[in-house]
This record gives sequence, C-alpha cells and structure tokens, in this order.
Amino acid sequence: MNRVGFFASSVFALLALASSMLFVVDQRQFGIVYALGQIKEVITEPGLNFKLPPPFQNVTYIDKRLLTLDSTDTEPMLTAEKQRVVIDWYVRWRISEPSEYIRNVGLDENAGAMQLNRVVRNAFQEEINKRTVKELLSAKREQLMADVKREVLESVRGAKPWGVDVVDVRITRVDYVESITESVYRRMEAERKRVANELRSTGAAEGEKIRADADRQREVTIANAYRDAQKVKGEGDAEAARIYAEAFGRDPQFAQFYRSLDAYKASFNKKSDVLLLDPSSSEFFKAFRSAGGK
Repeated sequence: MNRVGFFASSVFALLALASSMLFVVDQRQFGIVYALGQIKEVITEPGLNFKLPPPFQNVTYIDKRLLTLDSTDTEPMLTAEKQRVVIDWYVRWRISEPSEYIRNVGLDENAGAMQLNRVVRNAFQEEINKRTVKELLSAKREQLMADVKREVLESVRGAKPWGVDVVDVRITRVDYVESITESVYRRMEAERKRVANELRSTGAAEGEKIRADADRQREVTIANAYRDAQKVKGEGDAEAARIYAEAFGRDPQFAQFYRSLDAYKASFNKKSDVLLLDPSSSEFFKAFRSAGGK
C-alpha cells in the first residue's frame, strides 16, 4: 500500500514539475522568460515551449497586438492666438521590442499607455501653440497630426528606446472650453441673425423695387392703351362723321327724319317717362305732322 501511495505521489509530483516547465505562448502575445529576475528569452512565435521550473525561471506575457490609447485629459490647451481649446485624440501603437519595453517602460501595457499619454499630450500642446483655431479646423490639421506623430516617435526612439512603434495619431474633436463655448454660440447666433436680417432687408428692398417697376409698367401700358384706344376711337368717330355727312348730304330731309327718330328714341327710353308738348307748335312732332299731311 505504501508503494502505491509513493508511486502516485511521485507521478503527481512529476506532473506538477512538468506543468511548471511547459507553457504555451498565444499568437497575440510575447512570452518573456525570466531567470532570477533577468530576461532570459523572448518568445515571439506561438506554440508550446519549455523552461526551468520556478524559482529558476518564470514566464510573463505582453500583448503584441495593435493597441489604442484614447485621450482622457480634459485640460485646455492654448493656441497661437491664446484661445483655450480642448481636443480629443487617440493613438494606435504596439510593442515591437519586448526586452527594451520591459527595461525602459514597464512590465505591462498599462505602463506604456500611461507614459505614452504624457508624451502625446506634450507633443499636442507644443504643436497647438504654433497654430490658430482656424488652422486646427482646416486642411492643416493633417499636418498637425503628422508633426505630433513625428515628435512622439522621436521621444520613444531616443537614448533609451521604449521598444514601441506608434502607427497613427488622430484628432477626433477640437472645441472651445465650456466657459466660452456659450459666448461663442451667442456670437455665432447674433452673426447669423444679422446676416438673416440683412438678407430680409435686401429682399424687401428688391421686392419694393420690383413692385414699383411693375406698377410703372402697368401705368405706362394702360396709358399707351388708352392713347391708342382714343386714337382709334377718334379715327372711328371721324370716319363715322364723314360717312354720316356723306349719307345725309345725299338726302337732307331723310337725315332730319333720322335724327328725329333718334331724338324720340332717347326721349322715350322708359315707359314711365312723361313729356308734355303741344303737337301743333312743337318742332319735336314736325316729322309726324309732315307724315300725316301726306
């Protein structure tokens, strides 16, 4: 029985020893093997690996993927014209040399992110101090991000390299500080109202000008039409008078009779009209008397 227990204990101890000597490196990580606190080996390829059991050798892991660092600082920065602005940015970076990273930065990704945040913020502050707000919002913004990336790379590749690679630096937002944002909005609103009122005034003036021109053209058209109408009417009256004169000249007696009929027609226009005359002495009935005499 003691032999069985001893054998089982031995197998268990061997398994524990083997498990402490074997380790797996994931494809997303670097494996760092330490020997008495010193870096013994850096494993960059994924797979099963062998090391000495603790405390002779230990293993830690560092992420080798592309990492993203987002800005968390809301402190304003001063532009070239001394305007206080707040920017949001992010950095895409990765650990490229694990040995240098561990010696000069830290043992995990958080240590690198904290130091990189400080370096990127200082670089942004230096570059923003050289530019105006208009330049931050224009096409020169791309040049700003390129200059910041260059300064950050110079810092991480200096006398003590960090063992990291900065892939990209981007600005996601540029805004005034909250204390002056409202006043800026008020100025923008007042400017928009001024432009709107100016446009309304210009439109109203143009409208009045168009209406006045239309009224003038209407008056001119009516006057011309009235002139032409009077001219045509005068010509018609003259022609009618000529025709009447020519017709009446041929038979004056008929002309007198025709005019008398028109007079009668005009005098007895309504049934209620009453006219008191002496037929024997009135010229009005002369034609009737002449007709009765025949």
